[in-house]
Amino acid sequence: MTDIVDKLETPIESFISGFVIRPEICDELIEYFKKNINEAKPGCMWDTTINSKVVKKNYKDSLDLQIHPNNNKEPFKKYRTALQECFDNLVLRYEQLTGFSPVSINEPYNIQYYPVGGGFKQYHCERKSPRASNRVMVFMTYLNDVEDGGTEFQYLNIETPAKKGLTLLWPPEWTHTHRGVISNTKEKYIVTGWYHFIDEDKYEMLSETNYGNAIKKDLLKFKYMR
Repeated sequence: MTDIVDKLETPIESFISGFVIRPEICDELIEYFKKNINEAKPGCMWDTTINSKVVKKNYKDSLDLQIHPNNNKEPFKKYRTALQECFDNLVLRYEQLTGFSPVSINEPYNIQYYPVGGGFKQYHCERKSPRASNRVMVFMTYLNDVEDGGTEFQYLNIETPAKKGLTLLWPPEWTHTHRGVISNTKEKYIVTGWYHFIDEDKYEMLSETNYGNAIKKDLLKFKYMR
């Protein structure tokens, strides 16, 4: 059974792809956040001037719940399966990605809650320092409908809608500088993170799941083909 129920039409030259996953997956992620809200922390940004994370609510006003990349319990198992289907469809759209070294999610990702009037308010991109150099692709899923609260891509003249289940994938570069569209009417939930290249000496650390084992197999095949 496919987890993709619809897709967002975007220009191929934008390098942004959008696929809508089943809404019940989103509901379960929001429910998990609400049950574990005591573990959430104020959203941070990386300040390159001091090379550290800082909280600046005029820049980013959110609560972030960190999820370990090897957490294979529900609802994350369902989400990662759906996300992988989205990524596979991205690769079909941009065939040059098939020549890449294997990628996976190997740093924590976040469920993020934005209150009314909150959001990621300033333009930013996802790779602007050496610490982020291994990031290959950004992923983000809107977990609820927010009619006045999507995402604006500064240089592409594209604003994506905050549609429940819409999962966006785009490159982490400055070309895709973006910010949240601030809603003054509704709260917003998203889940977001990054795909990374996998270091050859680290593939054994991948999770013992069907997904993790498939990535290990692909990595071995890649090594032997060179």
